[in-house]
Amino acid sequence: MSATEQRSAAPQRSTRQRRALAALLNESDDFHSAQEIHEILRERGEAMGIATVYRTLSSMAEAGDVDVLNHSGEAIYRRCSTEHHHHLVCRQCGRTVEIAGPAVERWTQSVSREHGFTDVSHSLELFGLCPVCQQA
Repeated sequence: MSATEQRSAAPQRSTRQRRALAALLNESDDFHSAQEIHEILRERGEAMGIATVYRTLSSMAEAGDVDVLNHSGEAIYRRCSTEHHHHLVCRQCGRTVEIAGPAVERWTQSVSREHGFTDVSHSLELFGLCPVCQQA
């Protein structure tokens, strides 16, 4: 079992804050920063400090419950599919598409074997302009 699988297999405590964050993330297909999530929760009347938002999102990311990207120097979060995937992200509007990358997977396995590495994990994010933003 890989380290990633061990982390995601660890039970997470179900707190009011975790449930509120999970519900919000389940409603959206977009990535959001912790500050954006905190603001949405505040607008909904959910009392949660920004430090709790950061801590809970970090815990959810470690458990594999959410995906996290670094976009323009800021961590952004989204609930994604459970299968291994990569992201194609619009630099302008943030629209994100989950993509499979069989060539990336084959390359990762090949390079790992070549150098004698095991239990290798990776992530790949591609950034560009979506069709809507190209037209604008």
